[in-house]
Amino acid sequence: MIDTKVTALSEAKVGNTGVVESLDLPEEVSNYLAHLGFLPGTQVEVLRRAPAGDPTVYRIDGVEVGLRNETACHIYLKLAPGVAA
Repeated sequence: MIDTKVTALSEAKVGNTGVVESLDLPEEVSNYLAHLGFLPGTQVEVLRRAPAGDPTVYRIDGVEVGLRNETACHIYLKLAPGVAA
């Protein structure tokens, strides 16, 4: 059995890659993020954090997107096997 861990996107470490599992945000915010590529089943890579730790830049569908932790904490990511959040 493959061990996968689901974590909030905001908790993933720089360099982690995973697949969007779900979003728990108001519909208008979810729709906006869907247009940016944040859809269940889409691969996301954590690229870098600002010096103060917020926002964080993610790569999704080849595009770099910056999100604040207050938004990223409501996006759930299934990390690749063997990756620690």
